[in-house]
Amino acid sequence: MRPLSVVALGLLVIPAARADVARRRSPVTDVVQKVGPAVVFIGTEQVVDRRMRGSPLEELLLGDGRRPQRQTVQSLGSGVIIDPSGTIVTNDHVIRGASAVHVVLADGRQIDAEVVGADAQNDLAVLRVQSKTPLPAAKLGTSSDLMIGETVVAIGSPFGLTKTVTSGVLSAVGRSFKANDQLYIDFLQTDAAINPGNSGGPLMNLDGEVIGINTAIFSGAQGIGFAIPVDKVRRIVQELKSFGKVRPAWVGINAMDLTAPVARKLGWERSDGVVVESVDAGSPAAAAGIRPGDVVAELGGTPVQDTDELQARLRGYPARAAMPLVLWREGRRVEVTVTPTGFPSEQADAFAWDRLGLRLTPSRGTLTVSAVRAQSQAEAFGIDRGDLIVRLNNVALDSLGTFREALISARHARSVLLVVRRAGRNYLVTFRL
Repeated sequence: MRPLSVVALGLLVIPAARADVARRRSPVTDVVQKVGPAVVFIGTEQVVDRRMRGSPLEELLLGDGRRPQRQTVQSLGSGVIIDPSGTIVTNDHVIRGASAVHVVLADGRQIDAEVVGADAQNDLAVLRVQSKTPLPAAKLGTSSDLMIGETVVAIGSPFGLTKTVTSGVLSAVGRSFKANDQLYIDFLQTDAAINPGNSGGPLMNLDGEVIGINTAIFSGAQGIGFAIPVDKVRRIVQELKSFGKVRPAWVGINAMDLTAPVARKLGWERSDGVVVESVDAGSPAAAAGIRPGDVVAELGGTPVQDTDELQARLRGYPARAAMPLVLWREGRRVEVTVTPTGFPSEQADAFAWDRLGLRLTPSRGTLTVSAVRAQSQAEAFGIDRGDLIVRLNNVALDSLGTFREALISARHARSVLLVVRRAGRNYLVTFRL
């Protein structure tokens, strides 16, 4: 009978073990099982030139004592599949400059990925992979019902450790701050650990919905992680899928920071906000009824602090993406919705003529100065007809389209840098905007 006793004991242990597993299950484990298969590891390769010490003869010939050597640099990150056909969302900085990108799926398959589009300003990128069978995909949630203090879950590959799960709470929404000489706008904040390699992975609520895309900004911070809110992700991803980039959008608001005397005159009792200085004629802002003197109090449900923040947040709304604004006008709250459009080319040309004093024409893959406005910055710098404009900031100019787009993107900066070529020599000229 002893063998029967052993069998009976084994039969008793199995139900007990199952009961223990069921008892240990939690909402977090449910989320991991539901969404984990849609989270991918992303590996990239980038070919870079490094200068190495050479022989005494090479040092003599090269002058600087170093010789170039091509090397392949590898980096890693995370991403999340949002469509069974193979659409993946990650951070722009995860794949920026990469010559090759591959993803490792949850089942271990490694697949080469195509970069559909990327946008550095919003730090988002879209990849596509090919699979013979539908892939597990995560559902995008909404930013409208987020609750401070609710439990959130992050999955990614910090330091290359794939399928790493961390959890915490949603600490704040609409977080804006400066770090590494850059302004970060409208982020979710969480105390779930987000480290290098987590970038691009999903932040989820307990319903298993993606509420943000994680980004490692403060790599050494404890208990402070950030994610791009999902409503912005949805807008930018749609733009990248459709056009491969985020096209400059036209709103038509020209604003200035509020000073205490102006705020008192307008009946605005808060210290934040910006005041509309002017509205472009025929612009989406004009169509929505925005007027000079309006105070822009909120954008997308979050208070606006100053003009730098306003312009940065406007970049998160591509053309055709409805943008809710709350204004303060004559002592009352006014809600409007503005739908940005593509920036008209004639507006870009007028901006170049008004602010820079330049009119350009295309010529054999370059841009030639065809006119210089009297008493303009261009005239003061000595720019003449026939000079070539070859770069605007870091953008190489080969057509009027690239010039217009680069100028539109930079129009809210304090200055732009032009590279002017004359008689085979390049000159750097900084224009105030």
